[in-house]
This record gives sequence, structure tokens and C-alpha cells, in this order.
Amino acid sequence: MSDVTGIGVGGGDVLGERRRLTNLAYRLLGSLAEAEDAVQETYARWYAMPPERRDAVRAPGAWLTTVAGRVCLDLLGSARVRRERYVGAWIPEPLPDRREWGGGGGGGADDPADRVTLDESVHMAFLVVLESMTPAERVVFVLHDVFRYPFAEVAGIVGRTPAACRKLASSARRRVDTAGAAHAKPAAARQAGVVRDFKEAWEAKDIGALVGLLDPAARMAADGGGLVGTVLRPVDGADRIAEYLLFIAGKAPGLTLLERTVNGRPGLVAQHDGVTVTVAAFDLADDGRIGGIWVVRNPEKLRPWLAFGAAAASG
Repeated sequence: MSDVTGIGVGGGDVLGERRRLTNLAYRLLGSLAEAEDAVQETYARWYAMPPERRDAVRAPGAWLTTVAGRVCLDLLGSARVRRERYVGAWIPEPLPDRREWGGGGGGGADDPADRVTLDESVHMAFLVVLESMTPAERVVFVLHDVFRYPFAEVAGIVGRTPAACRKLASSARRRVDTAGAAHAKPAAARQAGVVRDFKEAWEAKDIGALVGLLDPAARMAADGGGLVGTVLRPVDGADRIAEYLLFIAGKAPGLTLLERTVNGRPGLVAQHDGVTVTVAAFDLADDGRIGGIWVVRNPEKLRPWLAFGAAAASG
């Protein structure tokens, strides 16, 4: 993978590093809220230093990256414990592409969601694989393979030797390869067409069409966080997923489904009375059918989407 931002670790304006740090932290943590907290903590440590110490830092960008990486590493360790107690599946926080909402909301340049570059290193299938890694694997892999930091610099951030970091990166790559999360990106128009067909089949309650759009080995996971109702365990197989989707269609009248970009790929957003209540991300299998569906209903993870109301739905 190429450098997400094209920005190195050199100096420059300290506050100008915020976008790069947010990009890094989101990929490391899978949560926009936690990423923003990590970046805030990084800047807090920077400004807590006496002015003379800050002036002595030759490369502020490198300093900030090191601190942010260590903060995220610590957060990942505690997050693993919290997620073991999480109700149902834990799915990374989905991100909107505000440009397609026709001015229907958004916080502008100061909003953390607007600082995250929507590329292949944030598509949901990839983020879910990152969740399976150990904290050290994830930090090393993201820093080296996604952001292209040399192992010598990564070693200083995670407190390991360069050789140990190479082993961690290799282990992480095997996880990605095994999960198939690094397969070629489908053309946006191709995935958009499949998602549109899926939307229309769901609205028509056409179980045959739904089954035909799903890979036989497809898996669907949903995240309600214990705050809203949803399936607690992944649903496997095209037939079972289609049956569950029709069950939900009967239980959720009045929903409006919108075709919108989710983490850089075509997905669906469900709104009720103009309020976003569900965001669904999709991944296509090699045969072009849907292989993975990630449904986020936890309202705490939908905050970046709540600014988009009914006025934007027609955009």
C-alpha cells in the first residue's frame, strides 16, 4: 500500500500535522472518537513541554507521530479488554463521504471525519482484519505497510527491534492475505450496481434476488453495541442472510434506504424520519457477488452521519 497522505515525518507547522495524525490514529484504532482522543492527547503532551524543549525538537512531525503511535498502542491494549465485554460484534466506526450529501450537513474542516482520507486502507473489510491483529502487529503493519515508515523508525515507536518489527509486519500480512482483504478493489461502478440491486431486492422483499446477489459463503455481522436491537452473532450463508434481511424488512417499516459511500466504497444508509439509524458496508467476493456485509446500528458510532437529515436524502 502507498503512503496515505504523501506527507513525511519531517517538521513543518505543528498544527498542520493534525490531519496526518488523525489518518494514522483512525487506522490504528478503528474508531473516529478514539482517534480524535489520541490526537488530542498527543497535542496535550506537546504543549505540556516547556517552550525551550519544544524548540529543541528538530522534527516536530516525527515527535508527534511517535507519541501518537505510542498512545494508540496503549489504547489498543485496553480496547481489546473492553471489546471482550462488548455486546455483540464490534465493527469499526463507519465514515461518510460528505461531498455526496449535497450540503446536507457536516462539520467542515474542523470535523475529525473530514480529516480521514477515504482510500483502500479504510475500507471495512480491511479494518475488520486489522481488528484481528495484536496491538503490536497492527501498529507496525499500519506504520510500515500503509504509511511507509521505515522499520528503524517504527521500532522506535513501538519499542521493539527492527528485526522484531519485520516479523510482526510479516505476521500481519499473512492475516490480511488469509482474509482476502487485500484483493483488488472492484470498480466503483460495479460495486455500486450490486449494492443498488441489493437495495431494490430488499425493498421488494425478493428473497430469490437477495440470495442470487450473495456469495454462498457470505457473512453478515451487525453492531448495535447493546444500545439498539440487532443480531448478536454473525449470520453465515446466503440463504440465512436473505431470510434475516426479510425478517428485518417486516420489522422496520418506514425506513428510507440511500445509496451512499461508506469508508470509500459504495454502501447503504438507512434513515428513519430523516435520521440515520443504520450504515451498511459491503465487500464483493471474487465472483462479483456480495461476500461481506457489516451493519452498524450503534448510535455512538453513527455520530458523523447524524448531521445528514431529510434535506440531504434527495441529493
